[in-house]
Amino acid sequence: MAAALLALGVPRLLWCRASAGGGRFSSSGLPAGVRERASLGAVMQRAAEGPFASLRFDNLALRALPVEPGSGEGEEASRPRQVRGACFSRVRPSPLERPQVVALSAPALALLGLEAAVLQEEEAALYLSGCRLPPGAEPAAHCYCGHQFGSFAGQLGDGAAMYLGEVLGPQGDRWEIQLKGAGLTPYSRQADGRKVLRSSIREFLCSEAMFHLGIPTTRAGSCVTSDSTVVRDIFYDGNPKNEKCTVVLRIASTFIRFGSFEIFKPTDELTGRTGPSVDQDYIRVKMLDYVIGTFYPEIQESYPSDTVKRNAAFFREITQRTARLVAEWQCVGFCHGVLNTDNMSIVGLTIDYGPFGFLDRYDPDHICNGSDNMGRYAYSKQPEICKWNLGKLAEALVPELPLEMSETILEEEFDVTYESHYLQKMRKKLGLVRLELEDDKKLVSDFLQTMEGTGADFTNSFRLLSSFSGASDPEEQDIFLQKIVEQCASIEELKVVYKPKMDPRQLSMMLMLAQSNPQLFALIGTKANINKELERIERYSGLQQITSDDLSNENKALWKEWLQKYSSRLKREQNSVNDVESLNSERVKVMDSNNPKYILRNYIAQNAIDAAESGDFTEVRRVLALVENPFQDEEYLQGVQERRSPEEEVEDAAGACSSAERKPIYSSKPPLWASELCVT
Repeated sequence: MAAALLALGVPRLLWCRASAGGGRFSSSGLPAGVRERASLGAVMQRAAEGPFASLRFDNLALRALPVEPGSGEGEEASRPRQVRGACFSRVRPSPLERPQVVALSAPALALLGLEAAVLQEEEAALYLSGCRLPPGAEPAAHCYCGHQFGSFAGQLGDGAAMYLGEVLGPQGDRWEIQLKGAGLTPYSRQADGRKVLRSSIREFLCSEAMFHLGIPTTRAGSCVTSDSTVVRDIFYDGNPKNEKCTVVLRIASTFIRFGSFEIFKPTDELTGRTGPSVDQDYIRVKMLDYVIGTFYPEIQESYPSDTVKRNAAFFREITQRTARLVAEWQCVGFCHGVLNTDNMSIVGLTIDYGPFGFLDRYDPDHICNGSDNMGRYAYSKQPEICKWNLGKLAEALVPELPLEMSETILEEEFDVTYESHYLQKMRKKLGLVRLELEDDKKLVSDFLQTMEGTGADFTNSFRLLSSFSGASDPEEQDIFLQKIVEQCASIEELKVVYKPKMDPRQLSMMLMLAQSNPQLFALIGTKANINKELERIERYSGLQQITSDDLSNENKALWKEWLQKYSSRLKREQNSVNDVESLNSERVKVMDSNNPKYILRNYIAQNAIDAAESGDFTEVRRVLALVENPFQDEEYLQGVQERRSPEEEVEDAAGACSSAERKPIYSSKPPLWASELCVT
């Protein structure tokens, strides 16, 4: 019977209970045969109604955690308010006008048991936009707080995202699904609960890109736009415009985050804000029971009667997961952009893709978020910020986990775990596959400094290394040097990078203010920002004095010095084995599976956005196919690279498109205009 039930999609939980109960379902007094026929009949009926009706919902979070009273219907349900004593509020998605599928992720939808290839786009657009709800869905918005840019912001919550429920996938996994951009909730504050096409395409593509890079992340099953519009001022510069409302289906084991535990926070000393459920400590207990029991079952089983030790083991595990996660980000050059506590996953996933970015030219101080004026979330600061956020989670777990215990765990675990994982990953990226030497950390550091000094492309420089064998042949070294120098920034690129940002008169005034009134200066600027501007002016001035040949020669000298160190290290690898040829083959394989050829650079996402905003979704789908195969060479992806829309085929036949106008190969260095893109 079990095999038949599983094949027909009956939840494993039900037939397991039947087997354990002597052939009877423990939750029913019906005879086993009657109950079995009823279950099979329900499954068959759902299947006949279509794929979305066949989704198997089991909304455990709404049963385990307190839900605000109310049906979710009517305007009152989405009225902005402080929600006390609850983790969720019932809501309803707001319908969109003429929803249309932009793109579907087949691997992500397969987690839910949906086959993207057989979905009817019109029906899919209705369900995946929230215009129609599948049976078993219970839309709700999650209540959480957060420290934003270092300050406690009070109640935040799902202002645009809606929990639909938890789907039991074909492999027995439980997946929470959300619609992001589905309309107003009690947590929308003064906003409209909508997301637009450009931000939704970025989140959709990056969620899948990160997964295929092997980095823990929430997933995105679909991106659906519409004819409904909202007004947005993209750069907050007084130039608003109408943009299309768009919805992304997000998938994860859970979307609970650090900030979910901050709803109990007492009055913050700096901001005066409090969590909406302060003094409701019993809810914190329920949340810990739910999170640990559901997502860390091995910890729950190890400490069935000692909750303090259990909570300590949970905090140790999330500390380690977060440390490994940010190490993975650093190794692919990923910048999150908004590392607030409300954007940190309680299960160690990358969550909430907003003004993210991947490094082009290596710059440890790169800030991907145009709104981050102080550089709090710069690339190089991400590890320390994640550790700081874990400290805030530790505070939020008191008294269920004493602060002295969690602080000790944080100090013992985070830095060690981060450094170990980071170096382990970097060894793979450099092809150091046999020996682990103390000098490896210095070799990695020198490589990054050489990239910074030459303005080299982060992704492409790593990828190129597998073509360098380490041999002492001068001709081979010269060929490689030429290739790596081509990945370095040109004078034109550097002039864009180092162009002064402050008016000379403003800079002069700030310098005088720093001397005459340090207190006032501290309120409107920082010494670090002024020093950076002075450095920028100096670098920009120097660029006016050199030629392209001068720059190329300087870059070659820097890379030649590092390559000598790298060659020596590779020689030590080779001396440790008998079969050098086999070692070299292994080395190339490891490097090419850890150094991506394709990442979701901002300009690539922007190309897809520009095309989609003009009504052409083929570029979004093409980019999705690329980021689903980030480690493959062009030969493997030829079909993807040359994929043409029907309209383009007609133009080609008419001679309207020359080969030079073909779509770009996205593994090359980004164009000059890419460095001027601003994402807020």
